[in-house]
Amino acid sequence: MCGRFVSTSKPEDLVSLFGVTRWDPEETLSPSWNTAPTDPVWAVLERLDRDTGELARQLRPLRWGLVPSWAKDPGVGARMINARAETVHEKPAFRKAFATRRCLLPADGYYEWVAIAAAEGKKGFKQPYFIAPASGSLLAMAGLYEFWRDPTRPDDDPHAWLTTTTIITTQATDAAGRVHDRMPLAIDSGDFDAWLNPEHNDPGELRQLLHTPADGNLTVRPVSTAVNSVRNNGPELLVPVPDPK
Repeated sequence: MCGRFVSTSKPEDLVSLFGVTRWDPEETLSPSWNTAPTDPVWAVLERLDRDTGELARQLRPLRWGLVPSWAKDPGVGARMINARAETVHEKPAFRKAFATRRCLLPADGYYEWVAIAAAEGKKGFKQPYFIAPASGSLLAMAGLYEFWRDPTRPDDDPHAWLTTTTIITTQATDAAGRVHDRMPLAIDSGDFDAWLNPEHNDPGELRQLLHTPADGNLTVRPVSTAVNSVRNNGPELLVPVPDPK
């Protein structure tokens, strides 16, 4: 799975990189070196412009953890931070979003953990590893998004609607596989248009757009166990430490 990631890019840079045509400068997110489920995250998506009727590529913050439109309460989102590529097109929670509500989730890289057994005089612990493209390029993680309406709020309440997202994952068979058996999938820059277009809804063609990040050219390095607490968030979390494995 992908349960934490790093996202430090400025929105202005994301607007340029992804060809965004609509972004509200008043919507801001702080750089995060320890993004966790239910946190707001930047997402790139395409929606019809209400005024012109044309597709507009947007940059907007979404809550990580997808809440299906039919969910009784938003709490289910904490359990839907990932969608498996093998079944995303058929699972009730994801299939409609996969058909028409796909997005890109920019990330510097992501974390995974390995359980380190207790040794003499020492307790066991979970060692975090930071996984990122060897080139230092940004990851455009494949994601889905969904709208959920709070039935307890009136129609004119601006907080009645919640927009959430999930990351599509697959089997890890490269350098990341030695740390965890799952990894997020990415979309190549040449496929951004096809992936984001809500009118492109052939499941087979869409699944062919899902790729291993950086073609598998990833760096994997151990980092401080301070990452284990969501309360810690700063660039020092990426400083390499000796590998206990």
